[in-house]
Amino acid sequence: MAYEHKGKHLIAGDWIGSDDSFDSQPVTGPALSFAAGGAEEVDRAARAAERAFSTYGNTSRAARADFLEAIAEEIEGRGAEITRLGCAETGLPAARLEGERGRTTGQLRLFAAHIREGRHLDRRHDPALPERQPLPRPDLRMVQRPLGPVAVFGASNFPLAFSTAGGDTASALAAGCPVVVKGHPAHPATGEIVAEAIAAAVARSGMPPGTFSFVQGTSHALGGALVQHPLIRAVGFTGSLAGGRALFDLCAARPEPIPFFGELGSVNPVFLLPAALASRATELGAAWAASLTMGVGQFCTKPGIVVAAEGPGLEAFTQAAARAASDVAASAMLTEGIASAFGRGAAQVRSRPGVTEILNAPAEGRQAGPALFQVSARDWLAQSALAEEVFGPLGLVVTASGPEQMLEVARSLKGQLTATLQLDEADTDLAREFVPVLEHKAGRVLVNGFPTGVEVADAMVHGGPYPASTNFGATSVGTLAIRRFLRPVCYQNMPERLLPADLRDD
Repeated sequence: MAYEHKGKHLIAGDWIGSDDSFDSQPVTGPALSFAAGGAEEVDRAARAAERAFSTYGNTSRAARADFLEAIAEEIEGRGAEITRLGCAETGLPAARLEGERGRTTGQLRLFAAHIREGRHLDRRHDPALPERQPLPRPDLRMVQRPLGPVAVFGASNFPLAFSTAGGDTASALAAGCPVVVKGHPAHPATGEIVAEAIAAAVARSGMPPGTFSFVQGTSHALGGALVQHPLIRAVGFTGSLAGGRALFDLCAARPEPIPFFGELGSVNPVFLLPAALASRATELGAAWAASLTMGVGQFCTKPGIVVAAEGPGLEAFTQAAARAASDVAASAMLTEGIASAFGRGAAQVRSRPGVTEILNAPAEGRQAGPALFQVSARDWLAQSALAEEVFGPLGLVVTASGPEQMLEVARSLKGQLTATLQLDEADTDLAREFVPVLEHKAGRVLVNGFPTGVEVADAMVHGGPYPASTNFGATSVGTLAIRRFLRPVCYQNMPERLLPADLRDD
């Protein structure tokens, strides 16, 4: 299905312009103009979402599941154009975008199957005990109910899986919540064509037009207006620590605070335990470099820090990593701003006391190549800035004096999305000391792998203690993500005819 550029917001089924506009900044091809919205467009979209909620929030699970599957089909029908636009805007290769599109549609279908079975509802029933002494017990029934309209912020690094129809949108719609998406300006045409697909599914499924809206713009005011609108009941966000924290604070400062589910930043440390390092140093070095540089290092699960004890194994590891990384050509980053920030971040790491350079590939303009550095654990522990994420293909090797200092590094970590242990059988006793530390720090603990690549599944957790995310009890990937946009309601002595359909015995 050919893409017809509109350059407008989609609000309750209508394509609407604004007085202001912005131009896209594609890696290839011509720039396109898009409407830049503000408080007026947000208000219109939020009011439409609130009107839709009275109907959409009470649709059957089967109807919502059919709707999610219709979105997947509409996206697939535009697959070739989505890939073309995504490649032009982001510089990501076609294979990556095609895989991400499959992940996006697969996620929609997984959520559809999940809600058809009612597995997200956590239904509970305590029957009345009228004869109980000293007091009778009333009939109590509990079920999870949708929150209301949800705001979703598209991510720069995943134009499909974490953006317009990505995990936050899919999970909110699965829960029964209308969604207002703020598209990311890094890929406005990609966002627009996916919004078009969702609008087609809304019409095809007979859902209220306000079930989904899509607004675009580059100003902080647009995001602020969205999270502060009194009809928005929750926010899903994937992005920078600074941007996410600012929006989180606005949510908390509202007269009626709302939950902000933000995935912010993580360095995803990898701990090389001694036996594994001794037996697999070269293999591990090459594998780390491959994971670190995947997608020009623009994955939220990029393993940015490796921690290992000094010794010949470590030297072999760093040499192998440098060789593998040096074979990775510089590539375009998602935006000029991201590339500039990466350059500044690499320069700041290089200037820190005790940091030595392993590899520094040339970078120019929007192009960036791998940068590898090394620092002692003592110097790393003394400089908290070295534990902060640098978005892009930058890796830091932290050299410890031995396992005890490696554990000291682990204990010092802030919240992470992931933490990884590379271990062999002989490392098992030492690993037992690391596991309770790392599970306290991260939402996902891996053994003998690398964290890039997040499986969409029931058991997946993509979140973690702050600053990895703003809500350590939630995940933005997997079926548990739906629960973010639900709340438990108890019905006491409620006649069955008045209960929500999901609690009735019929």
